Amino acid sequence: MAEVSMCRRSSLSPDEERILIKDIALAAEAKSKEGDTFFLITQRWWQHWIDYVNQEQQPDVSELCDLADSSSFKRPAGIDNSDLISDDAIEIQDTLLEGRDYVLLPQQVWNQLHTWYGGGPTLPRRVISSGPSHTEMAVEVYPLRLQLLVVPKGGRSTIRISKKETIGELHRRACEIFDLSPEQVCIWDFYGRKQHALMTDIDKTLDDANIQMDQDILVEVLSPDNGTRPSGYTSSVRYDGSLEKEAASVLVEPSKSSLSIAGGLSASKGASRSYNTELAQSQSLTSVRELDTTYGTIGVSTRGSSGGLTGLQNLGNTCFMNSAIQCLVHTPEFARYFREDYHQEINWENTLGMRGELALAFGELLRKLWAPGRTPVAPRPFKTKLARFAPQFSGYNQHDSQELLAFLLDGLHEDLNRVKQKPYIKSKDADGRPDEEVADEYWANHIARNDSIIVDVCQGQYKSTLVCPICNKVSVTFDPFMYLSLPLQSTTTRTMTVTVFTCNGSALPSAYTVTVPKQGRCRDLIQALSNASSVKHSERLLLVEIQNHMIQRFLEDPLILLSTIKDDDHLAAYKVQKAAKNTKYLQLIHRRKDQGTSDGQITSGWLPYGTPLLSAISCDDEITRGNIQNMVHTMLSPMLRTESLDHTDISGARSAIAASNPSGNLRGEACTDSAISNSMNNDITGSKPVKSLKLSLQLVDESNACIDLSVGEEKAITLPSASTSILVYADWSQKLLDKYQTHYLENLPEVFKYGPVTKKARTEPLSLYTCLEAFLREEPLVPEDMWYCPQCKERRQASKKLDLWRLPEVLVIHLKRFSYSRSMKHKLETFVNFPIHDFDLTNYIAHKSNSGHQLYELYALTNHYGSMGSGHYTAHIKLLDENRWYSFDDSHISPINEEDVKSAAAYVLFYRRVKSEDSFVSNGVLSCGGDNKVASHK
Repeated sequence: MAEVSMCRRSSLSPDEERILIKDIALAAEAKSKEGDTFFLITQRWWQHWIDYVNQEQQPDVSELCDLADSSSFKRPAGIDNSDLISDDAIEIQDTLLEGRDYVLLPQQVWNQLHTWYGGGPTLPRRVISSGPSHTEMAVEVYPLRLQLLVVPKGGRSTIRISKKETIGELHRRACEIFDLSPEQVCIWDFYGRKQHALMTDIDKTLDDANIQMDQDILVEVLSPDNGTRPSGYTSSVRYDGSLEKEAASVLVEPSKSSLSIAGGLSASKGASRSYNTELAQSQSLTSVRELDTTYGTIGVSTRGSSGGLTGLQNLGNTCFMNSAIQCLVHTPEFARYFREDYHQEINWENTLGMRGELALAFGELLRKLWAPGRTPVAPRPFKTKLARFAPQFSGYNQHDSQELLAFLLDGLHEDLNRVKQKPYIKSKDADGRPDEEVADEYWANHIARNDSIIVDVCQGQYKSTLVCPICNKVSVTFDPFMYLSLPLQSTTTRTMTVTVFTCNGSALPSAYTVTVPKQGRCRDLIQALSNASSVKHSERLLLVEIQNHMIQRFLEDPLILLSTIKDDDHLAAYKVQKAAKNTKYLQLIHRRKDQGTSDGQITSGWLPYGTPLLSAISCDDEITRGNIQNMVHTMLSPMLRTESLDHTDISGARSAIAASNPSGNLRGEACTDSAISNSMNNDITGSKPVKSLKLSLQLVDESNACIDLSVGEEKAITLPSASTSILVYADWSQKLLDKYQTHYLENLPEVFKYGPVTKKARTEPLSLYTCLEAFLREEPLVPEDMWYCPQCKERRQASKKLDLWRLPEVLVIHLKRFSYSRSMKHKLETFVNFPIHDFDLTNYIAHKSNSGHQLYELYALTNHYGSMGSGHYTAHIKLLDENRWYSFDDSHISPINEEDVKSAAAYVLFYRRVKSEDSFVSNGVLSCGGDNKVASHK
């Protein structure tokens, strides 16, 4: 029921309200601290108010306001938070999301809005410290909800209390609720209905005591004869389930509390820390025999359609968890393992694990899902256990299904690791040894420390090769993997247009449009251009980026990502002779006169224009000013106009050239009038091109002074030693511009000109094989992850190449649909054409001695629909006993056709190896096709 209150209607205009609230909010945020109060307000009302106060910013608002559906521009009614309240009108709903259902307002902002609009109910929440170092702040939207159970007399009450309250405060309130004397009461951490610890440290916070949302607290009432129990005393009381039902539900607001202020406010939903040492006490309170009884074998259907078709209830945005769990429990090797007696393999002492609790909780849940009957299972015990060891998944926010899957596989491995004492093993360098020997050594070292059902089924091995870009040192390692995260692009290729220039005057500039991998590198572009422009064996292409009529950068590193080149960039490529060691590049920068005015005076100056030309120049021989002039005339000769030459002479020359090339392999440029005239001119004057017009050339020396090259042609020049380039300015007079076809220099196209997308480009699917090839492609390490080269003794941005070496029985593939940056999150909706049958990885295995085909079949996948943070997860699973596909959407399960399995929502794919003749499953022994060690289910 909405709170009713008197309000004073604002006399301000909508824009004035907006400005005032903005000022109040900025002032409040600047002073925010632990203990401040924030208020929840429904997103629906807040958005209405935002539209109302921003109406003056809307285009054609006068017309919009006349429309019947323009209610958003009307003043909102009173604040109505009733849609945030649960049916019992006591607490807020458990499944609310910030930004979708509500926003958080500082107290000062709430007070002002409430003064203007009234309404309610009022939903205050406190700011608490959070994070491992307690330096971050968050609004505690969901305080802890705890069940207080009184023994031995019975009694029950639900309370809300901040996780930043102390054990002493919890003790006091328990006594107050049940009207008990503090001296008569002990309270116990009764997590999972087991007495984990006697809570005697009254100054310790509930957060530090690892108390979880929705867990039980045992309130033990001592008899007058016993008095108060000493600290650390172990009670013999056991909860027998006979406590009386009661209706009281008390909301306890924190008396002190506690925003992730950086970048805005964030809501905390009771997230707690990870496992701490208090849990160790549970081992002394619960014996292995008790655990065996608790998690003993239950009725399981091993055959037929009655098993495996049980759904999981959504506890509030837990579809991310449900979809991942269903894929794991329907992995045949895991289903068989956890339905047998796996308890003897639990590693109770592994400090990297969860003391077996995660494995036990998963095993119990799997057995329930495979039990006869199809009543949906509520995974609350598993969710609570998950939150205890992985606080990032606590609360009711949506999370990433793949991140949960990664945690589960790693956590289950450590809980079930057969290695009790991990030996220290130092990896040896390959030192030129055969890959097979090194790979087997790495794998043996890995198995010596990691040996579990997870390793047996899901872990493979890849070869990682690092090459130092300076000394070419090669480092080879062989590392295990649990799953493959494959890059995903909206398209796999892009077209790029580059203008190619010749340096020897043999042809006019020509623009080429080539297709290259979108995630390719400069070497891919150079190779495509070389093929398109028929680069000779003695030549190579020098690729540059042009900006403001100057060469901005040389793209000489073949590993530069093409993604760093934007569509509106301008690129040029120059055919140069394959360089000797002592070679520099002559850059010819074109300039023309610019007329302008300054302070009423007419001024003139030379400004760059057009596209620079480039040629290689040897530094071994003496270079004169005349040599530079000849090189420039040679580069420009194809653009020299030919009006002075007789057309008949050109036609005859064309015939003579054609006759000398009976194969017909002449390129079009060789037969242009300008090229032919240049050839004729060369014949007349010898080896030197025609210099009928004098160019004004200025060479820039080491001191940035300009040397006039038009005088003293025989005079030698000193080339700059500090630079790989020699800069020469060509100043074009209007007379010269009339004699050359300079439009070839002026019209440099963009890398890509936007236009309508072709039908083929819109419908062409992305292949899973293409994603795998992108994952295995050589690429440089990112700067923040540079490699320490043992030979250079320095950190280098080495190139890295991955190769698949050893494949697992079950191959999990994660499609990287989500990208994150500081300011935005993005999801790729690309459709990936993944094979359901015969996923052939034979040609992708570097270990060629592996015999037979490496074929895989899809049996499960998770799907993500919608946007990040507010999307929905489902699973598609093939029941092998029925050979039929089903859709698992939380508690709802329905059959689907195989052709409906593929969609643009596919996120994590589960493939299982197709058994070859030498693979077998017999007598409880699983063979992994020769790749992994044989797993014996003891």
